[in-house]
Amino acid sequence: MQFLRRVLGGHRASSAAPPLALYDSAAAPDSRRADTLLAALDIDAAINAHERWKDRLMDYLEGRTTVGLDPAQVRRADQSALGRWLHGVGGELLGDQPAYPLLVARYQYFHEQAATLVELAQQGEWDRAVQVLNGGYRYGSSQVVLLLKELKRGLA
Repeated sequence: MQFLRRVLGGHRASSAAPPLALYDSAAAPDSRRADTLLAALDIDAAINAHERWKDRLMDYLEGRTTVGLDPAQVRRADQSALGRWLHGVGGELLGDQPAYPLLVARYQYFHEQAATLVELAQQGEWDRAVQVLNGGYRYGSSQVVLLLKELKRGLA
């Protein structure tokens, strides 16, 4: 599976900093003041969770893991850490923000593209997989990150 590595220009190195955990909704604050919201919503951790999920997918596509991926599960955006956050405390606290519905839709689109990528890889259709990777998958991912940053700006 070095093919994808050549097409992508290599796998980027992981950050030296430990991954951030998403906010635990079980310990949600009672106050909805802006400073409490900013403390509760670590948008950077949400972006980090998205990047970690993408790394896991690339590990699968490059054959660096023995853990398989089921396209039906990949398609379910609510099963990832970011998806659970978006459909949980993130939605509770950010659902009234103008960018939130678009973020949820783009995140679902991203997962649909990722599932298609897994299906194509499992079928050995590498040319088509690279097209999806460089097309809808990357577009969806960049939109998710941009919308998360937009939500962060809206809270500041």
